[in-house]
Amino acid sequence: MRIDFDPADLGRNRLYSLLNAVVVPRPIAWVSTTSADGVDNLAPHSYFTISCVAPPVVQFTSVGRKDSLRNIERTGTFVVNLAPEPLFEQINATATDFPHGVSEFDAVGVAREPSLKVAPPRVAGSPAVLECELHSTVRLGDSTVVFGRVVHAAVSEDMLVDGHPEVTRLRPLTRLGKDEWGTLGEVREISRVRYADRPTPEGGA
Repeated sequence: MRIDFDPADLGRNRLYSLLNAVVVPRPIAWVSTTSADGVDNLAPHSYFTISCVAPPVVQFTSVGRKDSLRNIERTGTFVVNLAPEPLFEQINATATDFPHGVSEFDAVGVAREPSLKVAPPRVAGSPAVLECELHSTVRLGDSTVVFGRVVHAAVSEDMLVDGHPEVTRLRPLTRLGKDEWGTLGEVREISRVRYADRPTPEGGA
């Protein structure tokens, strides 16, 4: 038996909680930006995914008009830093609603490093980063989807196995419902089966 929920009856906050609880786990874009006044901002956004590979475009959603979105609209660049398990408390702390003009890098004590192709700094302790130029934005109700073209990617050498990022070394964090976070846990591997290689049912031709 299922319990039915009508989005029209739930209201915004209850619907937000429901969606966050069932669309899980969600990867985290730890987005660094720099304001037009030169203040570095850093905030986690858990509505994040790949949009396209050719050209390389990633997207994240700003729920409401946050500093990350304002900075990107004004400067046109940002960095997606992978949010790793060892930096769990710092990542959570950068979600604090600091006043406008306060740098989360400085307030939380997150080390910076310069980016190669864009102005905003990277998180020095992040094992993988995507430097992005703004492609476009789409406004949807109270949220804005930000599309960024990846102009440079960098991965820490000790995260690579045969030149490929290894997830058990990256140790990415994810967001779940409520105040819950997910760690990597068990990793299972299975190859995709081509139609031509599917086994013939017993008794089939």
